[in-house]
Amino acid sequence: MAKYEGGCEHVHVTSDAEPIDNHECHCNVCKSVTGQHTTHVAFFNYDDLKVDHPERMNRQPFNKDNPDGPLELCTCSICGAALLLDDKQHRIRVAVPNVMGYDDANFPVATYHAFWDLSKGYAKPDDGRPVYEGLRPDFVWPPSAA
Repeated sequence: MAKYEGGCEHVHVTSDAEPIDNHECHCNVCKSVTGQHTTHVAFFNYDDLKVDHPERMNRQPFNKDNPDGPLELCTCSICGAALLLDDKQHRIRVAVPNVMGYDDANFPVATYHAFWDLSKGYAKPDDGRPVYEGLRPDFVWPPSAA
C-alpha cells in the first residue's frame, strides 16, 4: 500500500513520498474550481505522484482565465472524478485531499495559508499557521522534467 492513495475506482493516484508543499489555498481559481472557501492543496514532485491509468484521464485547463497555463485538471474519463492537477512542465503534480479521493484524516495538515490578501473580503486567518500573499517565501519550484 502507498502512503497516500487517491483517485477513483477507475484511476488510482498514489505516492510514497511526502508533499514538497502543503498549504491552505485562498486563491480565486481554487475557489471557482472546488466551490470551497479555502482548499487544502499538496504539491508533490512530478514523479512522486503516480497514476496507474493515465489513458483514462481527461484534461482541461485548471484556470479557465489562463487556458494556456501550466496546470491541467485531470478527471476520470469514466466517472468524471477529479484526480489531480498535472503540470505540463512536469515539475509538480497536485493533490486536493478532500476532493480527489484521499483519506483526508490521514493526510498531513496544511502548514500555512497561501494567496490570502485583503481583497478576499474576510479576516486574515488566525490559526497559528503563517499567512502569505503567495506560496511560502522559501518554496523553490522543482526543475522541469519535460
